[in-house]
Amino acid sequence: MKAIILASLFSFAVSPIWPLGENPLPGDPFIVVNKKTNEAALINENDVQFITRAATGKTPDLTPEGLFTVTVKAADPYYRKKDIPGGDPKNPLGSRWIGFDAEHTDGRTFGVHGTNDPESIGQYISQGCIRLHNESVETLYNLVPLGTRVLITASDKSFYELGVEHGAIRPQSQ
Repeated sequence: MKAIILASLFSFAVSPIWPLGENPLPGDPFIVVNKKTNEAALINENDVQFITRAATGKTPDLTPEGLFTVTVKAADPYYRKKDIPGGDPKNPLGSRWIGFDAEHTDGRTFGVHGTNDPESIGQYISQGCIRLHNESVETLYNLVPLGTRVLITASDKSFYELGVEHGAIRPQSQ
């Protein structure tokens, strides 16, 4: 029985639906954050569907770059650093939290979230997270499931080019 369970776990772990360490498949939701332009995009169904302004780290090293996975989603997230409940107008996390596993964390350290300071959007101001206007993060929250891949980069490439490069967009044959 133990051998069957181990074999099942192994076959699941190496199956193509296992999200860790893999690029998205064309058509899968894919979040891209470009620290160079302070913008975020959702690529879905083989197309860039949504682009919005973002705020990122005060210094380039605060917002980690790489390919990550959404592991936590929360509506009206609790802000534990200052004991501020979700939904409170003083809560700096805004209305939604989309946490991902950067720097070997569990999705509760780094995330895409709303803000109670809309004037901060477009600036280099955070401690590492990606801030969006609450309306934008709510749209994104409703469109991405757990397991969605998140690319954070500082690039001169367009979101379309990044989507092609990372497999979220399959270019149309000409």
